[in-house]
Amino acid sequence: MRQVASHFRITLTTKIPVVVVLVLSFSRICFAEADTTGQRLKIISSMVTNYCVDCHNSVDTTAGLNLEGFPADEVKLKEHWDSSQWEHMVRRLNGRQMPPVTANRPDELTYLKTLSAMESILDEAALASPQPGRTDSIRRLNRTEYRNAIRDLLELDVDVTDLLPADELSHGFDNVTVGELSPALLNRYITAAERISRMAVGGLQRSPGGITIRLPADQSQEAHVAGLPLGTRGGTLLTHHFPADGDYEIQLLLMRDRDEFVEGLKSPHKLDVLLDRELIQQFTITPSKGGKDYQRDDSLIDRHLKKRFQVTAGPHAIGVTFPQTAMSLSEIKRQPFDASFNKHRHPRQSPALFQVSIVGPFDPQGPGDTPSRRRIFTTRTQDDLEDARQLLKPLMRRAYRRPITEADIDVPMRFYQERCEMDGFEAGIESALAIVLVNPHFLFRSENEPADAVAGVAYKITDMQLASRLSFFLWSSLPDDELLLLAEENRLNLPDVLKTQVERMLKDKRSESLVTNFAAQWLYLRNLQSFKPDMRLFPDFDDNLRQALRRETELLFNSVVYEDRSVLDLLRTDTTYLNERLAKHYGIPHVYGSQFRPVKVDQNSHRGGLLRHGSILAVTSYATRTSPTIRGNWILENILGTPAPPPPPNVPTLKDKQASTEVSIRERLAEHRANPACASCHNLMDPVGFSLENFDAVGRWRNFDDG
Repeated sequence: MRQVASHFRITLTTKIPVVVVLVLSFSRICFAEADTTGQRLKIISSMVTNYCVDCHNSVDTTAGLNLEGFPADEVKLKEHWDSSQWEHMVRRLNGRQMPPVTANRPDELTYLKTLSAMESILDEAALASPQPGRTDSIRRLNRTEYRNAIRDLLELDVDVTDLLPADELSHGFDNVTVGELSPALLNRYITAAERISRMAVGGLQRSPGGITIRLPADQSQEAHVAGLPLGTRGGTLLTHHFPADGDYEIQLLLMRDRDEFVEGLKSPHKLDVLLDRELIQQFTITPSKGGKDYQRDDSLIDRHLKKRFQVTAGPHAIGVTFPQTAMSLSEIKRQPFDASFNKHRHPRQSPALFQVSIVGPFDPQGPGDTPSRRRIFTTRTQDDLEDARQLLKPLMRRAYRRPITEADIDVPMRFYQERCEMDGFEAGIESALAIVLVNPHFLFRSENEPADAVAGVAYKITDMQLASRLSFFLWSSLPDDELLLLAEENRLNLPDVLKTQVERMLKDKRSESLVTNFAAQWLYLRNLQSFKPDMRLFPDFDDNLRQALRRETELLFNSVVYEDRSVLDLLRTDTTYLNERLAKHYGIPHVYGSQFRPVKVDQNSHRGGLLRHGSILAVTSYATRTSPTIRGNWILENILGTPAPPPPPNVPTLKDKQASTEVSIRERLAEHRANPACASCHNLMDPVGFSLENFDAVGRWRNFDDG
């Protein structure tokens, strides 16, 4: 296997994930290597001569590759070594994409021998002359990294989606194109820093603030929501940071149809409001009386759903939910699959929550004792100036990911003194903290080359740089004190120490980011949020199912990482993760409740690894039908790392070429392959995609498509 350093870079900057590192090396596991480099070169040369050079020669140069004069001995190998060319060949051979299916092809044993020989030579070359590649020397924290950094620095979890714009994608990831900081974006960071520092310190704002949370319109609320008390249904559970001790007001709105009538309200219902699982208010909701004032009465139904309550500063869990009531058998039979979320296609059986607003504080009573304040104000003496320096230094060390110099602390201290003279000690700390959060050493990850670096020659990064690379890869956040201490002592690079730290970091709950950030982007799980299938064809699809599909895949990836399982289990496992909603969608019996749990599945269930997950199958489909081409290309690109070439311009879609619904997808795609310009890509993608054609566009198993 090629050195970890080179694959570590690939993982961060391309769509070739860690799983591919092992998949590409699988032939090494299955087949013994030849004894010497000379013997291995003979195996490779035989493959090239018999199967490759007819197309890849000085005359044809197919795909820009000329394999004439391929090195057949060690002397020529050293003279004409090109690792990138060899890596490209290994990926194509491993995917069995070369030679083409229409050409003379070797048997499987020849493939395995050739791959084993090529990979072992590549491994030896990587050890002798590492080629780790390059990343940008300066890279801004993306939105996810910024949020996590604030969480770990200040014990403050802030939803930054309203503060910072989304980052652009490149190669499917949002941590690649983050090298620049425009004036407009800088203003957003300044505003965010001021707001975050005020929340962390507990500074008062000029007027009460608030948040508004809206639930998805296609979310069914007939079943229990995980985290809320048993015996309840629907609603939401959210965590909100209350900036100060004081009174706050919560206001609720119910779901309405497009005629502005409350949905599902046929009889009186209760609605509970909980603070940290304790009931603070129970409302009663009753239908309007009807008559000529029906419209006016209905608009006032949820007007009284308002409560002012007292709460201490800091993070608290707010729950809003309906006590579960009995449901008639006729309603259950009429609305299967829990799909009850709008008037016209899926009439709600019961009222549902639409919006939660929290406003305050009114009559604030001080900043309170919050986790953020405990993190910031660690010690106090009679000397405010020295206290400020001692409080800021450890925060700046974590924020800048390195030891702090006197020059570093001068600017924050100047802002501290100016504000302290006007508004006091804590206000001064708030201003100094805001300056730290807009400092380039916090916002950017920078790696300076050593003074003696030679162009084109690999060099070792410093332990401080290694600490940042590790933490932002595994945690999408800052290194902690233990990592920084080892880096300061120049011990982090020692193999045993590095191995111990990686294992420690993977056991830490912060490594969940490896699932929710890296895996979610690699596997396109983020695209599920915008996946909206045609409700006439897939009437039971709702937001509950959308979230369950994503969670199934996250839990599988999480299991492989935390349990130190083979990465191949991502594809071949016979265990999946289900709750009642997802089990019903898959047709798997005896799974009840909102809680996810591991379920061992048999072959007849057609479930297991990633390629049988509804999440993957959905994001590689259209709203109305499956797409073998998209699914095939997804596998080639995201699993095998061998994407098909981009399509030629002006290629008509299937709908444009053949609108008849009596023609199958396979027959319609055959028209593309009939065109030589299209066949070069579709011959690679379509056969792979058709292997998943028994799954429909929302991931259900089927034996027929439209009859």
